[in-house]
Amino acid sequence: MRKQEVRTGGEAGQGRGPGSPAGQVKALVDLLAGKSSQGSQAPEPLDRVPQAPLGPHGDDSRIQKCREALLNRARGGPPPRLTSLLLLEGLTDLQLREHDFTQVETTRGAWRPARSLTLDRLFLPLSRVSIPPRISITIGVAGVGKTTLVRNFVQLWARGQVAKDFSLVLPLTFRDLNTHEKLSADRLVRSVFSHIGESGPAAAAAPPKTLLILDGLDECKTPLDFSNTVACTDPKKEIQVDHLITNIIRGNLFPEVSVWVTSRPSVAGQIPGGLVDRMTEIRGFDEEEIKACLEEMFPEDHTLSDWVLRQVRADRALYLMCTVPAFCRIAGSALGHLRHSGPGPQDARQQTPRTLCELYSWYFRMALGGDGQEKGKVSPRIEQVAHSCRKMVGTLGRLAFHGLVRKKYVFYEQDLKAFGVDLALLQSGLCSRFLQREETLAASTAYCFTHLSLQEFVAAAYYYAASRRAIFDLFAEGGMSWPRLGFLAHFRSAAQRAMQAEDGRLDVFLRFLSGLLSPGVNALLAGSLLVQGEHQGYGAQAAELLQGCLRPDVAVCARAVNVLHCLHELRHTELARGVEEAMQSGSLAGLTGPRHHAALAYLLQVSDACVQEANLSLCLSKGVLQSLLPQLLYCRSLRLDNNQFQDPVMELLGSVLSGKDCRIQRISLAENQISNKGAKALARSLLVNRSLTALDLRSNSIGPQGAKALADALKINRTLAFLSLQNNAIRDNGARFVAEALAANRTLSVLHLQKNTIGPLGAQQTADALKQNRSLKELIFSSNSIGDKGAEALAKALKVNQGLESLDLQSNSISDAGVAALMGALCTNQTLISLNLRENSISSEGARDLAQALCSNSTLKNLDLTANLLHDQGAQAIALAVRENRALTSLHLQWNFIQAGAAKALGQALQLNRSLTSLDLQENAIGDEGASALASALKANTALTALYLQVASIGARGAQALGDALAVNRTLEILDLRGNAIGVAGAKALANALKVNSSLRRLNLQENSLGMDGVICVATALSGNHGLQHINLQGNHIGESGARMISEAIKTNAPSCTVEM
Repeated sequence: MRKQEVRTGGEAGQGRGPGSPAGQVKALVDLLAGKSSQGSQAPEPLDRVPQAPLGPHGDDSRIQKCREALLNRARGGPPPRLTSLLLLEGLTDLQLREHDFTQVETTRGAWRPARSLTLDRLFLPLSRVSIPPRISITIGVAGVGKTTLVRNFVQLWARGQVAKDFSLVLPLTFRDLNTHEKLSADRLVRSVFSHIGESGPAAAAAPPKTLLILDGLDECKTPLDFSNTVACTDPKKEIQVDHLITNIIRGNLFPEVSVWVTSRPSVAGQIPGGLVDRMTEIRGFDEEEIKACLEEMFPEDHTLSDWVLRQVRADRALYLMCTVPAFCRIAGSALGHLRHSGPGPQDARQQTPRTLCELYSWYFRMALGGDGQEKGKVSPRIEQVAHSCRKMVGTLGRLAFHGLVRKKYVFYEQDLKAFGVDLALLQSGLCSRFLQREETLAASTAYCFTHLSLQEFVAAAYYYAASRRAIFDLFAEGGMSWPRLGFLAHFRSAAQRAMQAEDGRLDVFLRFLSGLLSPGVNALLAGSLLVQGEHQGYGAQAAELLQGCLRPDVAVCARAVNVLHCLHELRHTELARGVEEAMQSGSLAGLTGPRHHAALAYLLQVSDACVQEANLSLCLSKGVLQSLLPQLLYCRSLRLDNNQFQDPVMELLGSVLSGKDCRIQRISLAENQISNKGAKALARSLLVNRSLTALDLRSNSIGPQGAKALADALKINRTLAFLSLQNNAIRDNGARFVAEALAANRTLSVLHLQKNTIGPLGAQQTADALKQNRSLKELIFSSNSIGDKGAEALAKALKVNQGLESLDLQSNSISDAGVAALMGALCTNQTLISLNLRENSISSEGARDLAQALCSNSTLKNLDLTANLLHDQGAQAIALAVRENRALTSLHLQWNFIQAGAAKALGQALQLNRSLTSLDLQENAIGDEGASALASALKANTALTALYLQVASIGARGAQALGDALAVNRTLEILDLRGNAIGVAGAKALANALKVNSSLRRLNLQENSLGMDGVICVATALSGNHGLQHINLQGNHIGESGARMISEAIKTNAPSCTVEM
């Protein structure tokens, strides 16, 4: 779109004295044209004009009469959805090139995230330094409510509720303009103001600020051609209507007038972007509005509206289309009729519509009114109805078909006569359901189908019937072509034409034509619209013909995806189903043909499995990815892990991410072969991308230079919130570049830098950045080698930083000195919630510093000290801190050489602590004594929900103590005793506890020498337990036959419990 330039004041001449309507209009035209009515005189400044035919503030009597005329047609206020529009930066390739249905399906019914603009600000400056737009375009797919929006806007303006800056609004539709071959600017204004009565001249200081509305550019009979239109500045000169509109938009005529054009997206591209000051879009229904629309259709029967909504939601493709209001009403009407209709053909009533053609067939039956449909009776009335239907299709269908081929969507009486449409036929109730009539300002009548899809349905029905007897190509304008005999020849012609139509205008027509071959549709429409059994043997051949259109040399474009939609209409879903099963089983890599690629692209749009995340890991090559790029553009989340992608593929993905219509929010490229060149390609896309929030590049080889490229992009990018550079060998240099980005970036909240050979220097630079950064919430720095110096640098940052919530320093060679520094920071830090220090070198001395920090810190909730060197002395110090701490909820002390003494201290702490919910002591030899101490604590503790005691040297005595505790405890949900030696006695104790315990959800008794007797005890106890959801009894030496028997017993006793044997 063009950048708006500041305009100087307009110019106007003196008004004519007489107050006749002709004089008023003449003066208005002159004023709109920005020139004096005395052509030979130089224009005067506005403040010197003594008179003008219309006042600037809308209080002139003629303006008032105009407002009153508009108010007389008022029908209430606009629905909430039409009170604001989405502000766009321009049209996307999808909008310019594809059918409206394709646009909705490809984008999954989701509208672009954009700034919202209310109607009262639609023509106002966006900021204090900008100016109002002169040329505005509002786009919307067919049936979304463009004309309704215009009518509501005009009514609100007439009431003085919006656009108060405009003294005059001139609403015109292209349906009106199509009635003229030639028109002057003068006559254009007269056509709108023919109703204004006589009145004397009005005095004013300036011409009115005027808005010219041109509704429905897609209905203009001649496309606008800005490159070959001769300039015209004479408002009296009559020129072709399309030339007149072009000159008005260019500013050659009415340069001071604001112009608002509405259009379907694909046609809006006729107006060069350089001439457009503002572009907006009408959004469709969201989920709540779909529900509200159906409830409004059936206000007296909420059960019916709920049933209709369930049927629509059952098919994702139909549900997506219901975001278009007109389609939603068609679907609601058809399904409502289905629910209320009497018994029809048995085959047709077995299931509700699951294809477009089935849905529209029910709409046709509703339009038919059910006449002659009951119980399959044969009567003269049925024959009369069938004859009437076929006559309607033969005449109205011819009009619909040839209109579709010629891109003609509005028809006039001369068009109807040219195609032999009987005007009397249009008065029938059947036709009124498909065709609507509208009087134009020129006192002629315009006809159009109530929705574009209905024109396509009727056109397909006509083609279906006409192909039986046609011997020439029905698409040939002159009626002469190479002979085409038989239905399949004509079906092939339709498929070829649809594949060749770059704008996709025949896509839905071909879907309907395919759907008419399905048995369900044939049964629905037999005897009315279709002849019983006609063309029924061609379904399989048509399906093979359609699949033949997916040649190896054809990229997976929207036309190829439409072939899959056609197969769905035919109910030949084997191809799509096979690819979907391969996706689910991980065997997609074996399907490499063009048919499979098209099916995959189709599934990316309509499959429920692909809605949240499209998992294409381990299955794509560069060629396949390249063929799928147009469809990947609109996936919400993409997982492309382990595909051996190299840098050239990143160039392709970068081009996708750079597209202004890109909707990808999350993309994972883990475990590929991406180097710094590939990272640079992705970084270039991040400079312009506005949708991506998560990028996972773990386990590649981008190195320091790749990190630098991404870091430079992060200084500008304002949408990315998650970045993983795990295992990319970025080293200290790469960490420095990332740190520089962190100091400037304000959106990144999660950063993964583990396994990157980062040392103390990289940690120091990251820490310096954290002192300035306020957005980062999670930093994973594990498996590097920052040492104590790096830990000390991060500790200093934590004293300043008040945003970081999670810090992972696992396996970083941190000893007691580093821990002391970190714990000193924890005494003052009030934001850190999770700290991971596992696999370092923390001894009992460091544990004392930890304990001291836990006594004063009130925010840390998760602390992981797994695989350090705490021993009993260090664990006892931490246990003393747990007594006082009221914030910690999770404590991991696995593999720390802890014995019974520390376990006793922890047990005593648990009797007082009310915050800790998870305690991990696995791989510590606490023995029966330690287990008994913890069991005693469980009898009093009401907070702990998970206790992990794997490989803790616990025998039967410890298990018996735990069993006694479980009989009392009502909060523990997870108990893990894997790898101990509780034996049969311990199993019996736990089994007795299970009979009365109601809180435990997961129990792990794997590898505990239970034997058959112990396992039987546990299995028997489950008959009285209804809370346990999962139990693991593997590795207990009961044999394969015993495992089967026990497994069956548990399924019988506790069917809701999952057992691992």
